[in-house]
Amino acid sequence: MEKGKPVPAPGTAGRQKLFKNEGKDQEEMKKKRNEVTVEIRKNKREETLQKRRNVPNTEDTTVTTDSTTEECEFLDFLPKYEEEARENLSNCSLETIVERAKSTDPKTQLDAVQAARKLLSSDKNPPIDALIQAGILPVLVNCLRSTGNDNPSLQFEAAWALTNIASGTSQQTQAVVAAEAVPLFLQLLNSPHQNVCEQAVWALGNIIGDGPTLRDYVIQLGVVEPLLTFINPDIPISFLRNVTWVVVNLCRNKEPPPPFGTIKEILPALSMLIHHTDINILVDTVWALSYLTDGGNDQIQMVIDSGVVAKLVPLLSHREVKVQTAALRAVGNIVTGTDEQTQTVLDHGALEHFGGLLTHAKEKINKEAVWFISNITAGNQNQVQSVIDHHLVPLIIQHLSRGEFQTQKEAAWAISNLTISGNKSQVAYLVQEGVVPPFCNLLNCKDTQVIQVVLDGLNNMLKMAGAEVEALAAMVEECEGLDKIEALQNHENVDIYKLAYEIIEQFFSDEGQEDTELAPQATEQGFEFSAVPDNQQGFNF
Repeated sequence: MEKGKPVPAPGTAGRQKLFKNEGKDQEEMKKKRNEVTVEIRKNKREETLQKRRNVPNTEDTTVTTDSTTEECEFLDFLPKYEEEARENLSNCSLETIVERAKSTDPKTQLDAVQAARKLLSSDKNPPIDALIQAGILPVLVNCLRSTGNDNPSLQFEAAWALTNIASGTSQQTQAVVAAEAVPLFLQLLNSPHQNVCEQAVWALGNIIGDGPTLRDYVIQLGVVEPLLTFINPDIPISFLRNVTWVVVNLCRNKEPPPPFGTIKEILPALSMLIHHTDINILVDTVWALSYLTDGGNDQIQMVIDSGVVAKLVPLLSHREVKVQTAALRAVGNIVTGTDEQTQTVLDHGALEHFGGLLTHAKEKINKEAVWFISNITAGNQNQVQSVIDHHLVPLIIQHLSRGEFQTQKEAAWAISNLTISGNKSQVAYLVQEGVVPPFCNLLNCKDTQVIQVVLDGLNNMLKMAGAEVEALAAMVEECEGLDKIEALQNHENVDIYKLAYEIIEQFFSDEGQEDTELAPQATEQGFEFSAVPDNQQGFNF
């Protein structure tokens, strides 16, 4: 599932077509842009909402998830039950609780189901497997079947207990599904009792969050339409938060992605929710969009066509870091698409926000901002020029030499991509801004991929330098870059030592072949030097 950043092989044929922008292989560039997110993807779990959530006891009226969801007042409006189960259930075995939950006496049954629910709502080590082995699942599922909604308290307690079982391992979630709970949860979405509806929503969210197989199973049973009807002005904010969380889970996973029909159904709702003032709902909405834009160019285009980009881009400067983080991921995914899709983001003024993002106090924001820019510098020359015009290149160069290594790595990609996509004046601008010393310093790192990315970038700069190649080579030598390149001739990676050897042979060897076009020509008046052809003009330092 992780994306990688392929580095062109050092063979002359494969590498030569990447030296000049006008000759670059568009498919290769597209592939690289779609695969530039290894480190970004590895860390995203720290910012995203948990897939599944346990519902605590009513005694605790807040539900804490992770860093993207703060306190949720889901339980504030719930009916208040007895503080403790009946005394005769307090010390019962699990088997006894299960047996009493089968009772035909409504009060005995409700007390037993509530006792099971309280055990399953424990913060530490709820006895999920033990209760499953004791036979609780068919009993709870049967409680959902209360005909005519004549026992909403029992339905609610049973749904709550099943929700917490489904919040466990994948095997435990599968057990709830195998007990045929999902069709009954879908029926409960039509309950006239709001707490029962919401508990069914929460249970379905846990099941959908298990993975693409159960997600698609619940979708096929028709969850989307009734779920989206809850998105209306009259719904309590706590309920809407849960609905939005389930929508996030519907958008998760890309192997396979959600069905296109489902995405089309969901996008109008997300386009509406992105205007919501509640931070939790806003954060979840933007994460949902980030998942959809991480599913390939077709899904990116669907998001663009929904018109949501105009609202998404301003969130890059939102006062809440959680909103910024989610928005940055979403727009970052969009610019891994085609140049045209990338341009949509730029046309909405995205680069105006990156001065602040590249100097943000949080390093993770810096890293993803640099990653975003690396995808712009992998675009066309107009897009490269936009980065330059917004004065972002000096900030990228700063990230080459400071901060966490993963940010430096993204900066190396941003620079190397510019040497592929940019024209000679744009690459010369890099050199003028002092890119060479910090770029060369990364040749000392232990990351093989970074070393090759830097060598590729230096090789491209030197090939573009034309008449200024000696001046550029001197810069590399002065910052001890040549020493580092020479040392890499002994590197264990065959691609690295071959490329290091090529660079030294072509640009730092006194025995290089004579360029016949620049060699002095014998005439009657003596030797004359030819002018540099227009198509080989070098840098103007």
